[in-house]
Amino acid sequence: MGREPEAVLVTLHDREDAEELAEQLLDQGYAPCTVHRDMLAGEDDAEDADWVIEVRVGPHGGSALFDEPHLALLAEDYGGFAVSG
Repeated sequence: MGREPEAVLVTLHDREDAEELAEQLLDQGYAPCTVHRDMLAGEDDAEDADWVIEVRVGPHGGSALFDEPHLALLAEDYGGFAVSG
């Protein structure tokens, strides 16, 4: 059994934006594009939580890490950012 590829975490401030971008990424062949809330340690206000799209596999079938620059540009369009994690 192979090891699961590392993820690129696309972080946006708005849930609707995260869900919209995740749908676009799925349409482009990225997977799994799981959207979840990312509360920073010690953060009291749930309103300040960011939304993260976890992307592991690119449309080429390899690790999404190869596409991190592209994912970062897409995230910037929504006022967010992307990092490998």
